[in-house]
Amino acid sequence: MTGLVLEGGAMRGLFTAGVLDVLMENGIKLENVIGVSAGACFGCNYVSGQIGRTIRYNMKYATDKRYCSISSLIRTGDIFGAQFCYHTLPSELDRFDEGAFIDSGIPFYVVVTDVKTGEAGYHRMADASYEELEWMRASSSMPLVSNIVAIDGGRYLDGGISDSIPLKASEALGCERNVTVLTKPRGYRKSEDRTLPLIRIKYRNYPNLIHAMKVRHIAYNEQFEYCLRQEKAGRNFVICPKSPLPIGHICHDPLVMRETYELGRSEAEELMPALERFLGM
Repeated sequence: MTGLVLEGGAMRGLFTAGVLDVLMENGIKLENVIGVSAGACFGCNYVSGQIGRTIRYNMKYATDKRYCSISSLIRTGDIFGAQFCYHTLPSELDRFDEGAFIDSGIPFYVVVTDVKTGEAGYHRMADASYEELEWMRASSSMPLVSNIVAIDGGRYLDGGISDSIPLKASEALGCERNVTVLTKPRGYRKSEDRTLPLIRIKYRNYPNLIHAMKVRHIAYNEQFEYCLRQEKAGRNFVICPKSPLPIGHICHDPLVMRETYELGRSEAEELMPALERFLGM
């Protein structure tokens, strides 16, 4: 079985969206998908087969304060509006095709971080019901600028805290080979989080979460190296930017969004012959 592994990165995930649209346009359907944060939010459209949806709604609502804004953070505790982004938008404004998602038969997992244990959790989304979309929100809830998400007695934040590149998780699910989409170039290595003093204050009741944040850069760099080793061994196919993307975690400029998306498309198109060989097509 061949899996698809999608790193997060907030708005850098628009690079991933470009890659995924090219995969869909070329009829490439992988057998299992696991996404973190933006990789989860945007990767669901790959499972439902909705080419262009991700870039469309991001550009349309780029300046909408309900979507992403400091005012939303001040009023609600979430910089990305919880109700608007994860419920109103997919159910009313730019509808997510729940039927196609279910009918695809492709298992779709989102990665979350349990704030009590500091460990990763992997939730398979069955549909696009309110509670299932809350798992996606949890996966994307960046520390300091998001509320902790409570689901079924658990409390969760951004999956990238504990497992930014869930390649080993995909392998554990039975995927002997994987296609991994990264949002950082090959030479990138993460440094210690400069917000740790704030993390220690805000999450003082969650010592395991604080520890996970403290060692996050070490874990991330190990995951990145493992990803490249598996590529060298022929068990992983990596698609990533050639250089740092022109976009940050937050962006309100539709032109920069489009540029980032097009970089993803360009990279996927360039690598398509090699990818098809890897997949035996």
